[in-house]
Amino acid sequence: MLLPDGTNLCQPLAAQCERVAHDPAHIVLDAAAATVAAIQATTAGLYNITDDEPAPVSVWLPFLAPVLDAKAPKHVPTRLARMALGEYGVGVMTELRGASNHKAKTLLRWKLRWPTWREGFEEVITGPLQSARNGATRAVA
Repeated sequence: MLLPDGTNLCQPLAAQCERVAHDPAHIVLDAAAATVAAIQATTAGLYNITDDEPAPVSVWLPFLAPVLDAKAPKHVPTRLARMALGEYGVGVMTELRGASNHKAKTLLRWKLRWPTWREGFEEVITGPLQSARNGATRAVA
């Protein structure tokens, strides 16, 4: 995408995608790649950028807890959750459904690095956590 002065807006984004791939924050690589593809696309429109297996919080959060060595999430009564998260927050946690990425994959020819949230969590979180645990040392008092 070129500006009238000839500046290529996609070049910095592509460079950012490459940097993110080698950075601990590479969890955003799929979204960044989709953003670059959408900017370069000849078909205008809105695209859902999601994995191939969108899931509600009630499915992925219990899966994520052991990956992080965290306790299993507990059920919180809606009234109490609403006080902490507000109406929108409760809706996101309880009602939000997954979206389809078919349009983005078809029209942008976009490919996911992590096709499912399970693969993404395990590679992006478990890998660095395992490395940190293996290299961690405890200070002796």
